[in-house]
Amino acid sequence: MDLLPDLWRHEYWLPPGITWRDMEQMQECPRPRDLLFALPLALGFIVLRLVFDRVVAPPLGRCVGLRNRLRMAVAPSTKLESFYTQQNRQPSQSDIISLMAQCDKTQRQIETWFRHRRNQDRPSYTKRFCEACWRFFFYLIAFLAGLATLINKSWFWDQRECWTGYPQQPIERAHFWYYQLELGFYLSLLLCVSVDVKRKDFKEQVIHHIATIFLLGFSYCSNYVRIGTLVMLLHDSSDFLLESAKMFNYGTGWRKTCDTLFVIFAAVFLVTRLVVFPSKIIHTTLVLSMEVFEPFAGYYFFNILLMVLQALHVFWAVLILRMANKFLFLGKLDKDERSDEESEEEEDDKGEGEEKDEEGECCWERRKDALNSKLKMLSKSFVLNNLTNHRAAIVSKMRKAR
Repeated sequence: MDLLPDLWRHEYWLPPGITWRDMEQMQECPRPRDLLFALPLALGFIVLRLVFDRVVAPPLGRCVGLRNRLRMAVAPSTKLESFYTQQNRQPSQSDIISLMAQCDKTQRQIETWFRHRRNQDRPSYTKRFCEACWRFFFYLIAFLAGLATLINKSWFWDQRECWTGYPQQPIERAHFWYYQLELGFYLSLLLCVSVDVKRKDFKEQVIHHIATIFLLGFSYCSNYVRIGTLVMLLHDSSDFLLESAKMFNYGTGWRKTCDTLFVIFAAVFLVTRLVVFPSKIIHTTLVLSMEVFEPFAGYYFFNILLMVLQALHVFWAVLILRMANKFLFLGKLDKDERSDEESEEEEDDKGEGEEKDEEGECCWERRKDALNSKLKMLSKSFVLNNLTNHRAAIVSKMRKAR
């Protein structure tokens, strides 16, 4: 706390009438310096993930029939490759015209080259599966561990107990490590965000990670530990279901299992994030806490972060409801609305569609040629038959005339 003393003024972090000295006199009290444990834990999670991706995930991928999509190879072109790597992955119309003059290629050839080149850089199903598998195991273990440590606590059943004796509430060892592991994990996700698969909701995911880290850090320093453990448990309850659905989605022959898990996830998500979270968590911190202490700076900061999370919950709920609507009326889930779909998936689907169109055009040309040849044969046969019949009729008339 000697660093940035203005930031650590007790008026910002603690209710009126409570100082840092009062907190330090209490045994087993959360201290801000404890958060430094999360930094080596984050690095440890990164190393553990590298080992996991090489040792654990591949056998699991083979079990679910994981297969990477075949990708079209691109013809080597120094000028196109230089433009792709140094200037832009998606050239404009003027860029394409310039490249046409430089490379002596048609517009369609250049667009196809860039599309196939972008597809080569897209993450493989193996990478996506490893990422989903890693998160699934962490969220599942965290949920089970959190539930085991909270199921017999009074504040798990009655949220008013979160504020009994606040802020001078001792923290149990199990909840200390629960906090540290969750904080270290989200720090590792934020550190790896540049190399992880970029999804449609990439920006929302980054905002979620940052808001979660601030929530965990602030709630620990201000001893909002009891309500913080409930927030973590509530989020973990649906996250591992989503990751399990992703795992089976990348496999082969698991469509029904994937759809079932996604439906269960959707139900759990909508109930926990849109009903339980605002009615229990936000109501507890926004209203019930005022029965124990007066508002202070940290009170407003903590509730603003909860509101940010709730806004993200609404955003993801809209995507889930779209999926549920398509599932109910079409009988299948459309991948485009899922949060695990990558930002370039739409482009890839478009590229595949164009390739199919090209194949369709070639196929149609072949069929048209074959049809023309058959028509020619039929027309010739028809003309010959007419001539033959006409000749036979003339011969018959001449015979009758004689």
